[in-house]
Amino acid sequence: MVVLTGVTPVTEPFIEDIDWGAHHEWNWNGLICHWRQLGEPTHPPLVLVHGFAAGCGHWRRNAPTLAAAGWNVYGMDLIGFGASSQPDSLALDNRLWARQLNGFLQEVVRRPSVLVGHSLGGLVALTCGVFFPDLVVAIIAAPLPDPTLLMLSPDMADSNRRRPLWRRRTKRMVVKLLCRALPLEVIIPLLVHSPLLDLAIQTAYLGPVMGDLGLRRVIGRPARRPGAIPALRAMSVSMALRPIKATAPSLLKRLARPMLLIWGEEDILVPLDVGWQCQRFRLDLSLTVISGSGHCPHDEKPGLFNEVVLAWLMGLPIGR
Repeated sequence: MVVLTGVTPVTEPFIEDIDWGAHHEWNWNGLICHWRQLGEPTHPPLVLVHGFAAGCGHWRRNAPTLAAAGWNVYGMDLIGFGASSQPDSLALDNRLWARQLNGFLQEVVRRPSVLVGHSLGGLVALTCGVFFPDLVVAIIAAPLPDPTLLMLSPDMADSNRRRPLWRRRTKRMVVKLLCRALPLEVIIPLLVHSPLLDLAIQTAYLGPVMGDLGLRRVIGRPARRPGAIPALRAMSVSMALRPIKATAPSLLKRLARPMLLIWGEEDILVPLDVGWQCQRFRLDLSLTVISGSGHCPHDEKPGLFNEVVLAWLMGLPIGR
């Protein structure tokens, strides 16, 4: 584990425009996917994958730096988030998002790429790297969230044994009943149309972000769309019912691509203990800790985050 506290000065202007890059739409299996691009098309591609409740605008403080460093930077809104479609009839979990990301690599990028994911996006990038490795060069997850990292042992992550059918059916029924009972139609509008949204965003940051209108737009605008609540309910059900093979412990053990973890030292949403647990499942996994940061080190400490990413990529045998 490496703990970083200093910041090497970044040489390009500090930019935090959430509308970075050229915006596009792509049709994937009848669903609209919003994506953007910044950098020279001839440069090697790097795909940014946002976290829960966000969109690719959350990479406002990273994309310009990475593009200036010689990468062709893409950002993609996952189905259910950002400006992409918000269906309520699909199993919205990391397997579906990995298929979406693989389709994006095949049909839009069309070249082997580095994947950089924040939180949920890190889990999606890892899933894509395991299930669809051909177009994945390397993966960076900042951080990697999955409750099963604290629940499963390395032996359990390798298990192919399925639970009895009656237990699986009972779990499915209970999860669906609980998710339907959640009063999301009351909670979500109350959250996004009041100062509670600022308080919710603040939990992901160590430093104060109250009054950051750009950040409020990144989180609040998608949540106000008509499909946000059904998509959130569908995601809650699907993520709870994933098989072991789709959880982070199993994925880490099967990954055949280089991977770096970046963690905020003061992350209260996905504590640093989870990062240490990741190394139980992959002994060669590098973990860099950024001090003075919460759950969003890429946005809270962008200079240091960008330096870590670029330095690690330069150390890989990937033709840079």
